[in-house]
Amino acid sequence: MAKMRAAVVREHGGLDKILLESDYPRPSVRPGWVQLRVRACSLNYHDIFSRRSMPGIKVPLPIVIGSDIAGEVKELGEGVTTWKIGDRVLVDPLPNEFTGGRMIGEMFDGGRAEYCIAHAQQLVRLPDDVSYEVAASIPLAYATAHRMMVTRGGVRAGETVLVLGASGGVGTACVLLAKLAGATVIACAGSDEKSARLKDIGADHVVNYRKQELLSAVHALVGKPRIVGTGGVDMVINYTGGGSWQESIRCMKVGGRLLTCGATAGFEEPIDVRYVWTFELSLMGSNGWRRDDITTLIEHARSKRLLPVIDRVMPLSEIREAERLIEDREVFGKIVVTP
Repeated sequence: MAKMRAAVVREHGGLDKILLESDYPRPSVRPGWVQLRVRACSLNYHDIFSRRSMPGIKVPLPIVIGSDIAGEVKELGEGVTTWKIGDRVLVDPLPNEFTGGRMIGEMFDGGRAEYCIAHAQQLVRLPDDVSYEVAASIPLAYATAHRMMVTRGGVRAGETVLVLGASGGVGTACVLLAKLAGATVIACAGSDEKSARLKDIGADHVVNYRKQELLSAVHALVGKPRIVGTGGVDMVINYTGGGSWQESIRCMKVGGRLLTCGATAGFEEPIDVRYVWTFELSLMGSNGWRRDDITTLIEHARSKRLLPVIDRVMPLSEIREAERLIEDREVFGKIVVTP
C-alpha cells in the first residue's frame, strides 16, 4: 500500500496528540470518488474541537483533520466523468448524501496530508488565477460568513454593523463582506495590534475590548438605542457567545438583527428578553453555507473584489505551532498549511 506524510490524531487531547507521520496509508480511490494531491489546507477553530473531542460527537480515530482543502485531481474513481486528472479544485466540505452525511476532516480523513479523497460531487472548479492558498481559506470561514452576512442577514449599504471577534477567520470575512456591501463597520478585537490591522482592512471604528467597555464604546460611536428609532447599530455579528449576548442586544437599534453561526466561548446566554420585544429585535441563526456561497466568493477572489485575509502560510511540519497560534488567538485572519 502506498504511503504518505500526514498529521494524524490517534487520541484526543492537547497539541502533543498531533503526530506527523511519514508512513500513513494513502487513501484509495473508489467509485464516484477522486484522489487529490493536497496543495493547501486552512485551519479553523473547529479543528481544535475535533482534536480535543466534542461532547455528543464521536470523531473516529485515528483521523487526519482538515476540512478546507484545495488541490489537484490525481486519480479518478470508477464512474467519474466530470473531472480529469490535473484539474485544479476546491473541496466543498459540507456533509451531504454522497459522503453519508459525514464531514471531511472530521468524520473521515481530510487535508492535513499529501493526499486525500473526496466525492466528485464535492469538488468545485478552481480558476487558474485563484491560488490554492486563497481557495483553501474560503469554505468554513468565508462561506459561513457570506451566508450569515449576505444570504441570511441581508447586509445593506448605509447600515452599521458591529462585529465581535473580528480578528479571526470568520470575523475578518464579516468585516470585508460588510464593507463590500457599503456598510459602516465597528470591529472588536483584544489587542492594539489587531485593532490596527482591522483598520487596515477597512473597519471604520475599532473597539479594543480589553481596554474599553463594549457597550459604552458602541454607544459613544452611534448613540444609545432609543425606542423612537435613534441610536444603536443595525446588525450585530456575535458567534463568540460566552455571555456576550446581553451587551450585544443593548447595542441594537429598533428593528436591529443579531446574527450568529456559533458560540466559540460558550453557548449558554442569559439575556433580558424585554429588549427583544421592546426594540423588535431579530435573533437569527446561520448554519454553515451552501454551494452558491462558495462559488460567489471564488468569483470575488478572481475579480479581486474580496480576497481572504491570510495571516501566514506554514509547512505541514509546523502543524502543532499552527494550531497553537489559533488556540491562543494569536492569529489575524486565516492560517494555511501546505503539505
